[in-house]
Amino acid sequence: MQLLQGIKLYAITISIILAGAFNAIAQNDKEETGEITIEVNPGNKNAIFKDDENVGYKLKIKSTYKAAQAGKLTYNILTDDFTNISTNSIPIHLTKNSAETYTVNIPQQRPGFYRINFMLNTTTYDDTVKKVFGVSPEKIVTQLHRPADFDAFWKASIDTLKKVAPNYKVIFRKDLSTKAKKVYLVEMQSYQNLLIRGWLVVPTYGKKLPVHYRVPGYVVELKPNMDNDDYIAFDINVRGNGNSRDAVSVGTDTYCLVGIEDRDKYIYKGVYLDCIRGLDFLYANAKLGIDTSKIYVEGGSQGGALGVVLASLDKRVKVLTVQVPLYSNIHDAYKITNGYDSQVFPFKMFRKYQENHSGYTWDKFFSVWDYYDPQNFAPNVKCPVLMGIGLLDMFCPPRCSISMYNHLGTANKEFVSVPNSTHEVDFNYFMFQNLWIREKLRIP
Repeated sequence: MQLLQGIKLYAITISIILAGAFNAIAQNDKEETGEITIEVNPGNKNAIFKDDENVGYKLKIKSTYKAAQAGKLTYNILTDDFTNISTNSIPIHLTKNSAETYTVNIPQQRPGFYRINFMLNTTTYDDTVKKVFGVSPEKIVTQLHRPADFDAFWKASIDTLKKVAPNYKVIFRKDLSTKAKKVYLVEMQSYQNLLIRGWLVVPTYGKKLPVHYRVPGYVVELKPNMDNDDYIAFDINVRGNGNSRDAVSVGTDTYCLVGIEDRDKYIYKGVYLDCIRGLDFLYANAKLGIDTSKIYVEGGSQGGALGVVLASLDKRVKVLTVQVPLYSNIHDAYKITNGYDSQVFPFKMFRKYQENHSGYTWDKFFSVWDYYDPQNFAPNVKCPVLMGIGLLDMFCPPRCSISMYNHLGTANKEFVSVPNSTHEVDFNYFMFQNLWIREKLRIP
């Protein structure tokens, strides 16, 4: 009997010990379950600072862990081409289920764009938040790489286009039209006598309306724009885009490489001239209700580049709005993207081509691209310009967009930066753009 009581007492003791151990493990698991969130806000909403002021950030760090978190916040500042400037850190202490706000002050910097990496290391958490800020961007000075015969080359190219009979066709599309808007498929012959197409949408009210002329992004198909109520909408699909692919049909990986070794055969010669042919169409068809005194051009990414080029080569553009303009300042873009961990468009394609073609040097690349870089067209742009950029854009580094902007030949220009956007802008930008265009074109 005593033996059985001893065994029973021993079993109860073991159960209590095991239960305590399991409870301790469960408690530890509970304390280690949670997350930390980091909210990073620049001192200036647009993350653009002046070169005579300090750069400031506020970081709200929130912990949902049951256990306290201790560690440090390290912030590393680099130039946009990844040259290290400074590294500093501040201690971090978070009690359970708490939030703390930390202020980071950075001494004055020279004009340019800078990368800042916030690295949080605590008891149970590691993360990095990457941001970009600008300092007095309007003071950034870059070199133009304009060939001596740049203007002559493009004058001769436009003269060649003029010799091509456009043979405009305007085809009413009843199936796409509504009571409020008539939709037309437009066809025309362009450079090299290639057939290109576009879409014209004309509101049924009014006799003479301003025009929103949209040029396309990289191998992007533009369709009838039914969103405009106060404008005639004209969307052109340049060669290789949308319903103009029967003229040139190539994939996205090779489009920007077609003819790249010859300035006279490069695909963008035809693309730029296609945009001018689109303006020719608008002026030749004013009878459709087009107010040729109020034509504004808009484009994003490749379309941003096309818009700058078009406004430079053709003064019939009255107002220009561009977002994240691709290819701008191609020389600096090459240097900046050289520091990327992995390549992205467009230099991903350019570098692959260079690697796969023996004897094709970067000097040869630039000898062609200097005729096509939007920055080299910028000094001849005289109309009002609005530009939007995303500070986290890897395709179009902010420095490259702004340096092109600084070379624009008009004082009537503005830019908007969106700190948390990559290759895009945001809704607030487009709201501002709408008001800005109405002011420039005197539209109530």
